[in-house]
Amino acid sequence: MAEKKDINPFLKQVLELGPPLAFFFIYLRLRDDNFVIGGIEYSGFIVATILFVPLMLAAMGILWYLTGQLSRMQIFTAFMVIFFGGLTAWFNDERFFKMKTTLVYGFFSAILGIGLLQGKSYLAYVMNEMLPMRDEGWMILTRRLAACFAVLAVANELVWRTLSTDLWVKIETFGFPIALMGFLMVQFNMLQSYMDDPDEQ
Repeated sequence: MAEKKDINPFLKQVLELGPPLAFFFIYLRLRDDNFVIGGIEYSGFIVATILFVPLMLAAMGILWYLTGQLSRMQIFTAFMVIFFGGLTAWFNDERFFKMKTTLVYGFFSAILGIGLLQGKSYLAYVMNEMLPMRDEGWMILTRRLAACFAVLAVANELVWRTLSTDLWVKIETFGFPIALMGFLMVQFNMLQSYMDDPDEQ
């Protein structure tokens, strides 16, 4: 296993959040345009999707080079973006890329749910080193986060099937991440009593 290296937190945030923001601004620039590539006409959304894939891979490559590792979640998300981005381009159908978000959130919910059925918190396995917490706290957080991911998956289906592409792009880029971060912040505050005190170790 490669040794983990420290990285400037601001640079890390740029590499993680930069590609989705780039997709958002590229889409805004191209949304009203159509492009003919190889005799096939593509919408601005699909061209923005095609451009997003190499941008995200480049950012992840730089992140891996600088830190020496990538999380399982990052690798899975990258695979889903490549796979559904490819389907979007191949079939010239933007629905594939929109469904990607549903499947990512649904997968995370299912994985956490499988762990819960086994009496385990896979979330603790991933995050325990950076957030020491007792087992009871991890199980509570895992149940709540599994439910949160399930709600986000359903919400994405409702959004892309009933609202405009413009609204979906905005909610995908800003709404869902802000909702997830806000949810986690509330949960961490509520679970303070389960946190381990390093001074007591």
